[in-house]
Amino acid sequence: MTEHSRQPSVTVLGLGPMGRALAGAFLDAGVRTTVWNRTPGRDAELIARGAVPASSPQEAVAAASLTVVCVVNYDASDAVLREDAVAAALKGRTVVNLSADVPGRARDAADWAAGHGIRYLDGAIMTPTPSIGTDDAVLLLSGPEELYREHRPVLAALGGTHTHLGEDIGRAAAYDIALLDVFWTAMAGYTHALALARAEGVAATELAPFAQGIAAILPPLFTEFAADADAGTYSGELNPVTSAASTMAHVVHAAESHGIDAGVMRVIEGQARRVIALGHGTDGFTRVTELLAGR
Repeated sequence: MTEHSRQPSVTVLGLGPMGRALAGAFLDAGVRTTVWNRTPGRDAELIARGAVPASSPQEAVAAASLTVVCVVNYDASDAVLREDAVAAALKGRTVVNLSADVPGRARDAADWAAGHGIRYLDGAIMTPTPSIGTDDAVLLLSGPEELYREHRPVLAALGGTHTHLGEDIGRAAAYDIALLDVFWTAMAGYTHALALARAEGVAATELAPFAQGIAAILPPLFTEFAADADAGTYSGELNPVTSAASTMAHVVHAAESHGIDAGVMRVIEGQARRVIALGHGTDGFTRVTELLAGR
């Protein structure tokens, strides 16, 4: 038995910033790592660290029993994986797709993979590039548990916590989309707040410490409101939606008085007022969950 045959191995397709971080973490852990990227030239540093370059995606996937894909979306991953030569080379091997997309695309890809004799897991990376290979990394995976357990020792090289969310291949993407919803709506709110503060003569750096204080309030509220949503209680004891709608109107008025677009807050206020009109004014704002779900 040769040294390479005993050494764990992996192929990484896609060498954007995150793909390079994944490949680097595998290399740091002593995993024999083959790399390929559609745009040439991104593998130089990895090759210098010991990565094996592949001249084609089919050559790359044939080099290991496990292929990790990290590209911009499933359009990009499908364009590579569904090439006839690549699909043939993948037969009997495992793909872990860490590309971001919607749950339906993950399920479609898994169906395609099953039809071609390819074993398939979907995943989502919930932390930024510098976290990969450290204790701070957070990865979510979904699909056959037996397959996840088989490749968990190699995937452990990516560091941090790995959570298998169940057999439904779309669950990792579902978590990803929902959590990205939290992130980007929060960022939209923060940038709007910075614009509003600036219009009132408050510098962003002056506001930031107090914004962090607001952010610190949220984690326990997330837990409390999640319980409310699952139970359908939507308690408004501490802050009824009628009070919330009033403060939203203040934001809209202040922003528009400075010519700042308040469209997002107008939508949120509108949702609150619809809940009130439906007779739920004493409930908390999370009653909007039922409104958005069409209940």
